[in-house]
Amino acid sequence: MAASFPPRIETEVQRLRGCIDRRDFPTAVSIAQTLLDEVPENRDVLYMLAVGQRYMQQVQQALATLARLEQLHPDYPRLFQERGHCLVAMRSAPEAIDAFERAVTLNPALPGSWRSLGMLYRMMGRNADATRAEAEVAKLAGLPKAIATAFSMFADGEIAAAEQLVRGYLLEHGDHIEGMRLLAQIGVRLDILDDAELLLQTVVARMPDYHAARYEYAIVLLGRHKHVAAKEQVELLLAVDATSRVYRTTYATICAALGDYEQALRLYRELLNGSPADADLHLSMAHGLKTLGRQAEAVASYRTAASRRPGFGDAWWSLANLKTVEFTPEDIEQMRALESAPRTRTVDRYHLCFALGKALEDRREYAASFAYYARGNALKKAECHYRPAITERNVRLQKAVCTRELFAARQGVGCTDSAPIFIVGLPRAGSTLIEQFLASHSQVEGTMELAEIPRMVGELQGRETLGGEARYPAVLAELTPEQLRQLGEKYLRETLPYRNGRPVFIDKMPNNFRHLGLIHLMLPNAKIIDARREPMACCFSNLKQLFATG
Repeated sequence: MAASFPPRIETEVQRLRGCIDRRDFPTAVSIAQTLLDEVPENRDVLYMLAVGQRYMQQVQQALATLARLEQLHPDYPRLFQERGHCLVAMRSAPEAIDAFERAVTLNPALPGSWRSLGMLYRMMGRNADATRAEAEVAKLAGLPKAIATAFSMFADGEIAAAEQLVRGYLLEHGDHIEGMRLLAQIGVRLDILDDAELLLQTVVARMPDYHAARYEYAIVLLGRHKHVAAKEQVELLLAVDATSRVYRTTYATICAALGDYEQALRLYRELLNGSPADADLHLSMAHGLKTLGRQAEAVASYRTAASRRPGFGDAWWSLANLKTVEFTPEDIEQMRALESAPRTRTVDRYHLCFALGKALEDRREYAASFAYYARGNALKKAECHYRPAITERNVRLQKAVCTRELFAARQGVGCTDSAPIFIVGLPRAGSTLIEQFLASHSQVEGTMELAEIPRMVGELQGRETLGGEARYPAVLAELTPEQLRQLGEKYLRETLPYRNGRPVFIDKMPNNFRHLGLIHLMLPNAKIIDARREPMACCFSNLKQLFATG
């Protein structure tokens, strides 16, 4: 999304846009070049400068402007569309096709790119691809203008404006399949997965053959750790297209999430046979091998992933996170070069920072190590939406609600099953070590950090806002004995797919410490272990750890 600028700059940008609309390209180029002296990284100014240059037949200058734009905004779809137009002007059809394909991959709602692709595909004899492109043009033409515009705005990063537009349309015109699908995609982008799930559930119920929407529904279920339901959706898709690499890859990921790593590895190997250069597949393979304790194979797969995609920060960090790999001086030099490269993505940069922090710490270069940990944390924090005030308020409310009197009044209620052992505490406090001790017993099963309790809490509290009244944990005092029993049984039922028959199992989600009141009310016989570690050691360990999403 373009940044906000002072009113004078915004006025000039609007004047520039008006010149483009009126096809006054000489004036547009002049305004854009003047503006870039003050706002050299402005996405829209660079884009409109390239458009003006192309129409003035300054194609090489336009391509240079687009190269500059790509360095600053590498995922902006319209820059690739404009590059495609420039390459068409240069009669470079294969390169133009690549550019337009990249544009519609980033933003499927670009009719100009689809039209150009249809023409170029026909010219190159790719008739099936041309037909598909023409169908996309027809599909976009059949959408209400507001929905088509909102799709394009969303793909361009204008999230708030797209949401406002599509919500306004749905309020005025009622349900619209593509409108609901777009609203779900916005929910995913904003991490409001419960809304996205409900919207996509409605879409696939009304249009069972809408495979793209069903796949998005499966991905949302996966994001909400509803692995069994996600698996069911992907199995429906595979019944329609068993050869789809996307469906098969997602199915393998779900198998791994359910603890069936052997099946996941088999699927990853099959997929790699057809695409040996796929870095993400090598990374997923390595994660599975690591979990099964096949350390040497995992290291080899992580290194393969790093080699297949230069700058793949996650592969380097995953190597470091094994805690057993000693990086060579050549490794460290390579990571430093990748981390400092101007075109390295932010997500790769902070992964590399944490990997370098670990590598240099192992070499006792503590000052340099700490500098990378600090930089990695700063980069990560910039994209993190965590608000400590919500957690602080929740803790205060837990203390107010979960009193001795509350538990005394509910003595003997809830589900009496004693199978679960909850290990809670701060991350990096030793919960994994405790789990390994316990799971060595023949009657105790180690599972993973299960997401069922946080999801139950989400359902109980509804949408929590910083200023509004939260239903949770106050709702704990309102739950009837029957509701508490049902919640306990629901937890046991939903965690069953992660178990293999042992009578006792472990749920080691550390953040469940925030929900001990709920756990004790619905599962009064469950055992709870609170892992504690010396505070500074725990805090410093958290500083050094790059946590996965969720």
